[in-house]
Amino acid sequence: MLWSLCVCSGSAPSISDAWVATDALGRKLPSHAEAGDPRPGRTVAMFYWTWHVDGKTDLGPANVNEIITRHPDAINDFNHPVWKEVGHIVGYHWNEPLLGYYRGTDAWVYRKHAEMLADAGVDVVVFDCTNGTFTWKEAYDVLGEVWSKARRDGVRTPQFAFLCPFAPHDDSRVNITKIYEDIYKPGRFKDLWFYWKGKPLLMGYPDNLPEPIRSFFTFRPGQPDYRRGPSRPDHWGWLEVCPQHGYVETTPGKFEQVTVGVAQNATDVLAPAAMNDPKGSYGRSYTKAHGLNADPEAAGRGLNFQEQWDYALKIDPELIFVTGWNEWIAGRYKEWQGTENAFPDEFNNEYSRDIEPMKGGFADNYYYQLVANVRRYKGVQAPAPPSPPLAIDIDGRFESWAEVQPEFRHHKGSTMHRKHRGYGKTFYENDSGRNDFIVAKVTRDAENLYFYVETAGPVTEPAGDGWMTLWVDIDRNKSTGWEGYDFAVNHKRPDGNEAALERSERGWNWSEIGQVAFRVQGSRLEMRVPRTLVGLEANAPLDFEFKWTDNVPASGDILDFYLYGDVAPSGRFNYRYHAP
Repeated sequence: MLWSLCVCSGSAPSISDAWVATDALGRKLPSHAEAGDPRPGRTVAMFYWTWHVDGKTDLGPANVNEIITRHPDAINDFNHPVWKEVGHIVGYHWNEPLLGYYRGTDAWVYRKHAEMLADAGVDVVVFDCTNGTFTWKEAYDVLGEVWSKARRDGVRTPQFAFLCPFAPHDDSRVNITKIYEDIYKPGRFKDLWFYWKGKPLLMGYPDNLPEPIRSFFTFRPGQPDYRRGPSRPDHWGWLEVCPQHGYVETTPGKFEQVTVGVAQNATDVLAPAAMNDPKGSYGRSYTKAHGLNADPEAAGRGLNFQEQWDYALKIDPELIFVTGWNEWIAGRYKEWQGTENAFPDEFNNEYSRDIEPMKGGFADNYYYQLVANVRRYKGVQAPAPPSPPLAIDIDGRFESWAEVQPEFRHHKGSTMHRKHRGYGKTFYENDSGRNDFIVAKVTRDAENLYFYVETAGPVTEPAGDGWMTLWVDIDRNKSTGWEGYDFAVNHKRPDGNEAALERSERGWNWSEIGQVAFRVQGSRLEMRVPRTLVGLEANAPLDFEFKWTDNVPASGDILDFYLYGDVAPSGRFNYRYHAP
């Protein structure tokens, strides 16, 4: 399916436009100075899978990357004993998602996806409904409810559309009719419909459809071939090898759509090919310019992905279609496309094409690479300047904060609890969501920094470590501190109205260097941090990053910022305070 978001050139700026981040490879996100102002008429679509439902989720999970790491001789041996040990599996995971081996009915996962995709600047998600007449209704019903609620909370979720079978055969007619009758005819999830050229978009064939379906949509049939380019004037692509084609030429040299892929199940002589083709598919480390990079760490650097982005940015279409977010699984076949023990679409860390963060491995590298390239394509709003210096009395009254700018915002409703089955016998339970951050502010005077944070409901009483913690990257240098954070305030349970300020002694080793005053009243907290405690001179210009967390375990693993409590802003994102 394709779930799409409308073109948002005229809408309010995204709250994540001014967020900054440095990924695990040290790559910083482009700022406004690099990406420029928002560019009207630029849309990002993400291929998205709702198929993690039905009987296949009762089996497994089976992690192919782990299996072949232990048994490399099993890669192209269908009868290898290890596959019998794994047992009957319908969908094999290429590796484990950061959010676990989740099912497509897990509302907690859909809420996480809504925020992550919104923060990345993704406008539309495209559901894969290319397999026969499957529409995965059980999953899209849950997603639709969760994303509609997220929109009511103010999250700019993607909207949706569907990618249906690649030919106008009977399965295509049945598939599209089911989608129309279940969603569009009764007007379900209408706030999530993606419109293209004045009508809801459907990536499918109109040829054998009756009225009123035929007149209801803007149709853009999918081109399945990775090299051929458009073979009809309304074709759109979903995945191609580099150099990609432009689809639907609007004026000479200008196009509606171009694809960008993380990797391609293709070889020099065959497309599609199995991802474990012995000749070598075009994995994450492959580029047209240099072939396969044999460095074992290359899979985490996004070489294929970046080459495709660079080419798409040169074409500069109205819409870039990215493949993909969360396919995760593939079947295993005795023989397919000339490969024994074939995995058609996903295989292992190198030969896979998901962007959604994984557990371990290259983690969230591809997510921030996505964010960086979306910014280069769409531009970002310029950051708001800070208000003049202002001394704040830490008295729990908060009146002075009304005049402080900028206002750093975060998503309301991001403390949802989780209790849901995953694949096989896995089960996920997480009730760590507690204080729901929605607004943060900073101001300063000659001697102090002042911090403010607001939650959607009353702040809970202090309970253990990790309550309402402030993290500060004072030098904006990821190589210092822990993951760049040089100071943590209130990571230890506070004593009265004073919080411990700790300094990182290289990595996850903290030493207390002082106490700072804070007050809480209702849903608001304010705090004063003397400049001297964080190594700043009086009246010195300021340029630092910060974030707030609540109820995140003290594990020293930054990926916990995706999983537990609340984190503002999310994941590796930070707020930047710049007062020259």
